[in-house]
Amino acid sequence: MATLDNDSYRTDILNRLKRAEGQLRGIQRMIEAGEPCQPVAVQMSAVRKALDSTWLHMVRCLMAQELNERLGDVPQTPEVVDAVLDQMEAMLGKLR
Repeated sequence: MATLDNDSYRTDILNRLKRAEGQLRGIQRMIEAGEPCQPVAVQMSAVRKALDSTWLHMVRCLMAQELNERLGDVPQTPEVVDAVLDQMEAMLGKLR
């Protein structure tokens, strides 16, 4: 099974998750403070979108890593892989 071997990919994913974690803590504070449901729901929606985006980014990173490893000898592999992954990310992003 693939793992995030690229340090910059791993750092980016972790930073995204830490931001979402901060948002979740903020939501917990809102609930504890007795905030109205609508602003809480808005913040929950924002966290869901952040996690969806992080998931999509992780999938893209794993695919790029695998494709570059397997197609490494093919000329212009990084450019071709990036173009395909840009299209895939745009299509999957519309599913949210």
